[in-house]
Order: sequence, then structure tokens, then C-alpha cells
Amino acid sequence: MKPKQDINSVNPRKSTSHIYYSQRLRLHYLDWGNSDKPHMLLVHGVQDHCHTWDWFAAAFADDYHVVAPDLRGHGDSEWVRGSSYHQLDYAYDLAQLVRQTSLSPVIVVGHSMGGTLAALLAGLYPNDVAKLVLIEGVGLWPDMFDETTAAERIRSWIDNTRSLSGRLPKRYETLEQAFERMHEANSHLSAERARHLTIHGSNQNEDGTYTWKYDNYTHAFPVYRIPPADTIETWQSIECSTLCINASAGFGHRIGQNDTLQHFRHGQLIDIADAGHWTHHDQLEAVVAAVSAFL
Repeated sequence: MKPKQDINSVNPRKSTSHIYYSQRLRLHYLDWGNSDKPHMLLVHGVQDHCHTWDWFAAAFADDYHVVAPDLRGHGDSEWVRGSSYHQLDYAYDLAQLVRQTSLSPVIVVGHSMGGTLAALLAGLYPNDVAKLVLIEGVGLWPDMFDETTAAERIRSWIDNTRSLSGRLPKRYETLEQAFERMHEANSHLSAERARHLTIHGSNQNEDGTYTWKYDNYTHAFPVYRIPPADTIETWQSIECSTLCINASAGFGHRIGQNDTLQHFRHGQLIDIADAGHWTHHDQLEAVVAAVSAFL
């Protein structure tokens, strides 16, 4: 499969916005059409949004039915009230989306935490996932609570969550200031892409200032994480072929590193040079080529 339009364009086949419900939350996703084509689900990372996939989706929208959700608390999806954002909650939402929109069997592509969730979904529902692509997927991060007691972990969780109640979202006087912050956070981004992500990732407040769309409480960590042994068991349940794409200057503890590829029955790993954690932005052509060959 070869892209049929300029790979750097953000205006190929137009996507449309849709809503679905999960645990009474109103959640948003983009759909590029072609529902009769093979399904492809794109899962973004923490504090990101569905439009992070716009350029990647452009390369596949003619040959696949591409769907990209905003995770709960992100983008144009509703925020959670009264609970933490746990990976299992995100996974539930993705399972609901696949079921409600009849995406099975689906190719799942995930970035960062989205890669973690994509692998979890593929292990939980191996019959529903046709192929799996993990771009800088977060893997077995060392447990920060290894040396603490249960009471200490719970108190730390309470203290951290309480601190978020006083954390005020950063306000930018102009959209240009928000764009500059976006560009500063990822210097690999072109100005055009940084501006596009800023426009779709921010809201204008009543006083005219701008804030990011994601909920500040996505900074909260769960009091109990999925144990590494359970994560590995889930990975070992994945039946489809898996492609791990990591970057030369990416984050640590990514899926495929530290001998974790051994836990995937049909896994392969490639490294992309001259790229950071947002590999599908930094080296779009290389990532699209690798995924196209894999599919």
C-alpha cells in the first residue's frame, strides 16, 4: 500500500466527528470513512488528542477505515468526575468503541500510553485485533512503590490527588503563546504541525485566554497499578503480529526494550533514527513506510 496523496498534508480525505458513550461519559472520535475497508484504530497518548494522528491517518485513509478517539479527559471527550484516570478505564472505553462501532477485526496503532492501551486491548481480546503497531509504547516502567508499604502508597496517592485540586491550568494570553509552548515542548515539530496541534488541543476561555483541553487530573496516578506480571501475561496472550517502533531519542522503558519483545509471540522491533518520542511526527515518512510494509 502506497499513500495516494501528499503525506504531509492535513487536508486529505476529510474526517468527521462522532460521539459514543462509555460508563455514562460522552466520548469523541474522528472517523475518516470507508467503513467497508479494513478497520484501523489509532490511540493517542496521555495529555494528547485524536488530531495527533491527522498526518498519519492521511496516509491510510484511502485504503482503511481509520478511527481515532479522544480518550476520556482528553481532547473533546468528557472529563471524569470523582475518580482517577486508570489504564483499565481507558481500556474499557476502547473496548466499548470497538464493540459499538463494529470495528472487529481491527488494526490497532497506539502511541506512548496509547501503545500500552493498544497492547492491553490486544491481549484481552485477541480475536478482535488483526495487527498491532506500538509507537514508543510505554512498557514495564519501574514501580516507584517497590520499597514502600501499602499505607505509604495510599497516603502518597491521597496527597498527590489532593494537590491537583489546587493546580490551576496554565493560561495563555493568546493562541500564539500556546503555539510557542507546543513548539518548545517538541522542537522536532514543524511550525505548521505545532500550530495545527495547538488549535485542536486548546480551548479559548471566557476571558479570551487559552488553556489545553485535557483534564488536569490526568496527572493523577492510580493507587494500584497493573502488576508487571499481569502485563506480561496479557502481552503473551496477544495472537496477532506486533510491530514495535521506537525512536533513537525516545523515552525509556518502551515496549520492545529491555528484552520485553520476548513476551510477544509474533513481535518485531525497529528503531527510527533522528526522532524523539513523537516519532510519527518527527519522522512521518519513515513511520508510514514501516507500518505500510508491516500491513
